[in-house]
Amino acid sequence: MDFNKLNDSMPLPDIGAGERAQKRLNEIAKPVGSLGVLEDMLVKIASLTGSERLSLSPRAVLVMCADNGVAAPDIAITPVRITRVVAEMMARKQSNVCRMAKVAGAEVYAYDVGMFTRSDEKKLSGPHIASGTKNICFGPAMTPQEAESAIAFGIACVRDMKDRGMNLLATGEMGVGNTTTSAAMTAVLLKQKAEYVTGRGSGLSDESLLRKIQVIKEAIAINQPNPDDAFDVLSKLGGFDIAAMCGVFLGGAIYRIPVLIDGLISAAAALTALRLCPRSKSCMLASHVSAEPAGKLLLDEIGVSPVIHANMRLGEGTGAVSMMPIMDMALAIYNDMLTFSDIGMQGGGNT
Repeated sequence: MDFNKLNDSMPLPDIGAGERAQKRLNEIAKPVGSLGVLEDMLVKIASLTGSERLSLSPRAVLVMCADNGVAAPDIAITPVRITRVVAEMMARKQSNVCRMAKVAGAEVYAYDVGMFTRSDEKKLSGPHIASGTKNICFGPAMTPQEAESAIAFGIACVRDMKDRGMNLLATGEMGVGNTTTSAAMTAVLLKQKAEYVTGRGSGLSDESLLRKIQVIKEAIAINQPNPDDAFDVLSKLGGFDIAAMCGVFLGGAIYRIPVLIDGLISAAAALTALRLCPRSKSCMLASHVSAEPAGKLLLDEIGVSPVIHANMRLGEGTGAVSMMPIMDMALAIYNDMLTFSDIGMQGGGNT
C-alpha cells in the first residue's frame, strides 16, 4: 500500500467552509467562543465536509474485534474467549456500547477482523484475516500483508458507511490484550519507556502490571521496530483491531466523514494513521481521555483536545459514543440559535 499516494488522494480541508462556520458561531447570540472545544469541532467538521451546513446524523460505531497472541494468562486477567462472547453480544445489540449507542442514536456495526475463533453469528461480519495475531514476545504480530489487509478493511468500512449516508463515525474495539499491544506501540512511537505508558487495562494486580511491562520491553527488544516507520511498528507490535481502526481514520479523511477517537487503543490507531498519512488528521475528533497512562500522551501528540474527563476504560467505543449527545447540543445551538442581529444587538463580546 502506497501511503504517500493515499495521503495525496485525501481532500485538503475546505478553509472557506470552516471560516463560514466560524462566522456563524460568532454571530450567534452567545459570548464568542463560549462553547470552547465544541466550537472547534464544528468548524473542523465544516472544513472536512466542505460545507457549513452541518449534520451529525445518521451515525455509526465501527467496532473492530480481534484477539492478540500476547494475551497470556499472567498478563490478561480476562479469558480470551470473552472477545467472541462480547462480539456476538454486539451483533445482537446487547453489549455495553449497544445500550449507550441506542441512547445516542447511533447504529453499531461489529466486525471480526481476527478473533481466535470464528463466530456463527450471521450479523458479525468481517474478513477474519487470521485467528488472532502472533505473540509479540517471539516475533512480529502480523505480516505486512496482514497489516495492509486490516487497514484496507477499515477504509472499505468507511466507504460502506458513506454509501449508507452516515455523517459521523466512532471507532471501537474488542480484544483481550489490546492495551498491551497499544502500550507497546505507544512506547515506540512516542519514544517513551514502557513503565511510563503502560496501565492496568481491565484491572491488573501490581504483580501482573510488572509482568505486562516486562513483556512489552521484551517485545520491543525482540522485534526492533523502527519508531520513524509507523507501519513497521503496527505490523510488529500491534493488532488487527488497531490496524483496522487505523484504516477507519484514513477512510474518514478520504470520504470526508468525521471520526471520533475513543480511548487508548483507538488513539494508538489514530496516531498510526496520522504518521502514515498526515492529511488524515482532518477527520479526527477526540472524545475522552482514557484512564490508561498513554491516553493523554497520544491525544497530545495527535493534536486534538478531548471534552470528557471521566477516567473511562470500558472500551467498545463507549467513550466516543458518550461524546455524541454533547456534540448534538452544540449543533443545536449552531443550527437553531438566534443571532445578535435577530435580537437587535451588535454581536461579539465576552460578557
